Amino acid sequence: MVTVQYRKEYSSALGREMEYKVYGNRGKPMLVFPTSLGRFYQYEDSGMIQELSPWIDAGKLQVWACDSIDEETFFSLHWNVEDRINRHEQYNAYIINELIPHILWESQHNNNGHEQKILISGCSMGAYYSGNFFFRHPHFFDTLLAQSGVYSVQHFFGDHRHGASYYNSPLDYLPGLYDEHLLNQYRNSRIILCCGQGAWEDEMRYETDRLHQILQQKHIPARVEFWGHDVDHDWHWWRKQLRYYMSSLM
Repeated sequence: MVTVQYRKEYSSALGREMEYKVYGNRGKPMLVFPTSLGRFYQYEDSGMIQELSPWIDAGKLQVWACDSIDEETFFSLHWNVEDRINRHEQYNAYIINELIPHILWESQHNNNGHEQKILISGCSMGAYYSGNFFFRHPHFFDTLLAQSGVYSVQHFFGDHRHGASYYNSPLDYLPGLYDEHLLNQYRNSRIILCCGQGAWEDEMRYETDRLHQILQQKHIPARVEFWGHDVDHDWHWWRKQLRYYMSSLM
């Protein structure tokens, strides 16, 4: 039986309370993001926690399902591009400066002082988030599992690539990255990118392939797989993929 903790904490970066759930008491920390406009409980409601329950119950994995503020950022109907991306940067500060330090501290405390880096993951919009956080802040992570994601801001901001927009668009900033310290952190991590070739996966397949090409050019090992033409952009397949890849990661 998976133990579940609901938490609600004030974020100084966002000036509001943020909610999240924690599944399990110890094991490797895994941070997961919801899909577009999704909430912190979506991962559980969509059956993903059930797929991870063997590792959670065995004390090998502790999952942190965070909330999004997509309605204020990438999917806002009221704010202009600059305000939306600046609000996302505040969300970035919340994840990096508030939530992740909490995850790492609790993980070390619950695992007999053993320090562990984070496995970061998500589906669809969650894959974008997990990929972008992984590539922007690799010192926190050693594993990326991104399912059916896009990896640029083209779909949200069009051709706008000024300031923070650029630094939140991996397909734009990674080609110009030559810092060997950062590149070696990627090279020493486990990277898995996957998507289907069925309904609603065209954009994801295109951008996953582009990201794969960039990683190859940078000599960054990655497991990149395109599932069959019957594999749609849907939880049914994401659950199958999660079970399949986590069996090799854990």
